[in-house]
Amino acid sequence: MKIGLAIALSALALAACSGPEIAYRPAPQILPADIKRLALRLVVNKTQQFGLEDRFMLAIRDEFLRDGRYPLVPEQNADGIVAVTITRYILVPIQYDSNLIPTAYKLRILVDLKFIDKAKNTILFDEPNLEGIQTYAAATLPGGLTEEQAREQIWTVLASDIVKRVIDGFGSVTGASSRIISGSAPSTPPPVKSAVPLPPVVPNPY
Repeated sequence: MKIGLAIALSALALAACSGPEIAYRPAPQILPADIKRLALRLVVNKTQQFGLEDRFMLAIRDEFLRDGRYPLVPEQNADGIVAVTITRYILVPIQYDSNLIPTAYKLRILVDLKFIDKAKNTILFDEPNLEGIQTYAAATLPGGLTEEQAREQIWTVLASDIVKRVIDGFGSVTGASSRIISGSAPSTPPPVKSAVPLPPVVPNPY
């Protein structure tokens, strides 16, 4: 009886060992406990598309207010500073009609996000090349969008990504480039690194 019980326990142990491996999940890199109030710097627009920064900043501000976990205050009263830069704005037609008039477009916007620990005067993290993409039909078609309407949809997605990355930490949102975890923060907004070069898009008119 004891021998049978031992064999049964051994079989259970072997079955447990042969099961799927437990996935490794590192702890998220969340904001330090001493950061309780945030400031949002004016969005910097490095593209040649005029006026993007105003609407985008409103979308980010509204998303932080909607989340409500960290109040937004003037920079002099903040513990942490959110700095956002628009680095790329790429609009290409992706579909044409029989007269080679564009009927659909793809809009792609890339932004860099930096978070500054004000008390330590260091960049807590750098998340470059967060990406928003919107493919849409021309406004002349049923259900189509204008370029401005497509932009607004991208601002909504990117604003949500920025708030999630700041509050929920490392890994919650991923940029296209490697991250810088720490470094010195200048007294002025940190310099913007060049975005990863993108290959030219050649639309197929057929």
